[in-house]
Amino acid sequence: MLGGEVTVDLERRQAELVDLRARIGGAARDIVEDGIDSSELSSASGDQHLGDHASEMVERELDEGLEENADELVGAIDAALARIDAGTYGRCARCDEPIPEARLDALPYAVLCVPCKQSEERG
Repeated sequence: MLGGEVTVDLERRQAELVDLRARIGGAARDIVEDGIDSSELSSASGDQHLGDHASEMVERELDEGLEENADELVGAIDAALARIDAGTYGRCARCDEPIPEARLDALPYAVLCVPCKQSEERG
């Protein structure tokens, strides 16, 4: 391995990731269920004011965006759990240096160290 050894508590991180995945999954289900409930109400209302209809459309689009973001997060969490199993968790996918513990505290599914992430964002 390049750089230093990774000193991440993998059991703690795995439990944290599993918990985060469950919370995000629950929130996504709530969004879907709320969307179903509101669409049932609006279809039962018959005549609807144009403003109400527009507000409902915006809310539905927001819910779809939130659901899509939740799906992406769950995918990132699943990938992090797979890296734990593979023994590569906590190492930067680009430079193979250890990802600092503080970054993993903030973003436990991080794939890149801070310098590599900054470089990626700059293009």
